Amino acid sequence: MSGYRIAVIIEEIGQSYQSSILDGISSAADEFGLNILAFTSFSGDMGNARHDVGEFNIFNLPDFNDFDGAILLTNTIYYKPVGNIVLDRIKKAGIPAVSIDKDVPPFFYIGIDNKTAMRKITEHMINEHGFTRFAYISGPPGNTESSDRLAGFSSVLEENKLKITEDAIYYGDFRAPTGKLAVEQFIECLPEMPQAIICANDVMAASAITTLTSHGYSVPDDIAVTGFDNTYNSHNYQVELTSVERPLGLSGRLACKMLYNHLRGISQERSVILNMSTCFTESCGCGHNALSDLSELKKLNYRNYSNFESIQTYMSILNRISTQLLACNNFDEYISTLKRAAVEIHPDEFYFCLCDNWDSETTVENSTGSDSSSEKVPVTFTEEVIVPIAYVNGEFINCGKFKSKDIIPPSVNTGDNGKLFFVTPLHFGERCLGYMAIRSTKLALQNIMFQSFCINISNSLENIRKLMCLEYAIDRLGKLYAQDTFSGIYNRNGFVLATSELYDKCTEEQLSIMLMFIDLDGLKGINDTYGHNTGDQAICNIADVLRDSCEKEIFCRFGGDEFIIFGADYTEEAAKNLTLRIQNNIERINKSKINPFKLSASTGFIIATPKKGEDIFNFVTEADKQMYKEKKKKKLSNYLKS
Repeated sequence: MSGYRIAVIIEEIGQSYQSSILDGISSAADEFGLNILAFTSFSGDMGNARHDVGEFNIFNLPDFNDFDGAILLTNTIYYKPVGNIVLDRIKKAGIPAVSIDKDVPPFFYIGIDNKTAMRKITEHMINEHGFTRFAYISGPPGNTESSDRLAGFSSVLEENKLKITEDAIYYGDFRAPTGKLAVEQFIECLPEMPQAIICANDVMAASAITTLTSHGYSVPDDIAVTGFDNTYNSHNYQVELTSVERPLGLSGRLACKMLYNHLRGISQERSVILNMSTCFTESCGCGHNALSDLSELKKLNYRNYSNFESIQTYMSILNRISTQLLACNNFDEYISTLKRAAVEIHPDEFYFCLCDNWDSETTVENSTGSDSSSEKVPVTFTEEVIVPIAYVNGEFINCGKFKSKDIIPPSVNTGDNGKLFFVTPLHFGERCLGYMAIRSTKLALQNIMFQSFCINISNSLENIRKLMCLEYAIDRLGKLYAQDTFSGIYNRNGFVLATSELYDKCTEEQLSIMLMFIDLDGLKGINDTYGHNTGDQAICNIADVLRDSCEKEIFCRFGGDEFIIFGADYTEEAAKNLTLRIQNNIERINKSKINPFKLSASTGFIIATPKKGEDIFNFVTEADKQMYKEKKKKKLSNYLKS
């Protein structure tokens, strides 16, 4: 890609807050010609630490030295050490960065005055409505925005000499389930329910309202509820939510503009504090019910129907893709199925990038064991990735391999700037499989269902990996059954399997076969003189001799120091030539002086035409007899020489 290359670090892109900021980034990317790579993860709500490790690994993928700048939403990363590591890496790379809603000097900063905004909400509830009994639903304690909002709320209560107990403050994570859990805690623990519940964002507030309603409380008649960020109105919730209007889309756009200005050498302030406004409406007892307006009701019904239809379409496609992928029996079938899925969701660009060790057989159990010599599960991206799928502007192209730090195949150059890619991890637990890079599909990517799409892709890929590993294991078992693990050549079982078809052909067509028996001379003496390890080397020497001597013949270790060779459609002359090659190769080893002993072997062969029902090992016995005749001659010759 040409033009400025910008990394975005963000988590949970399906949430309203993140989605609104990304909309601003997307529009500005086109305006300023920036190519945006948004590295995103989904974690924190799975209750699985190993899954989270695999998700967070996506933030290790970018080499920030290769980027012109970064936009940071590290406040969205629930596990703070991960965000801190990213910040340190960007500082070390020395590239300009804009941090949204978390001031991280010396980076540029875009934010709002959270304390003042929350103070206005709280003061309104006290001064306009006369509330004195409050509960508060907070974000994570370590989150800057969360802490500032709670501080603003607490300061107003303190100034008005109002107290709040620990049980009346619930620390959540800005997600919807937090609102439900908080209300249930208030109902269970508080001696008296509050007059008002102040929430640190709209998502938790909306969930709190639903839970209150299910317990028989009316909002705002029984309990008033307020939110923050003013994102939940877009969900068309029936009770209009009192909230703080903040320009999230503008935050994204300004982040892009600040980087663009810096890269062009245009002077600007390090920080920008955006204006916000409070929206006092139905959920706190202000305003009117928007549903009393018939035209608004029709618009609401239409929007709700459109959203429902969109969700139904998304889920239908997602379920079909997931089912088809899980039904695949091999990797080629899996890739073909995923290609059809790519066509169906019709992205402008889609890259399915796999680590070159993605099909590794190492197990999670090995990685956590105490044996330091055991192999570890691959948990990092490999230097190179393979790209079995590259779908660009409606066509599949071949990208082969490329450096993972490039993220997008450098061979692909559409000539366009102003692109926004979502880069998501492929993993199973902490096992790193690769990543996907997607740009602009007909299905919304800034949607919670995109998380399900990514999880299903990863799980089905892991299913294929395990099937492949099972095939590898079966293949190894087959080799163990057929292969002499010591010398590496066939054992008896392998010999029978390898010769079966040729032997049957010779029997049916009445062709001559050759069976040769080879016996290593003096193995006991070698073992007694030099030790069994040296004797083992002698056995392996003979196996090497057979590999070098045999061309189309089939051979095996028959047992101990004995070997046999089979030849189909064979002549006595060919057998003599084979015997000569064997003896010459033995002599070659002796001349090399790699052994402290003289390698020697006795051979004997038989040429015969097999009859139906006659077992191949009948001929082995005859060849064995011929070999012993040869061995006796050697012993007699050695005796006469001595």
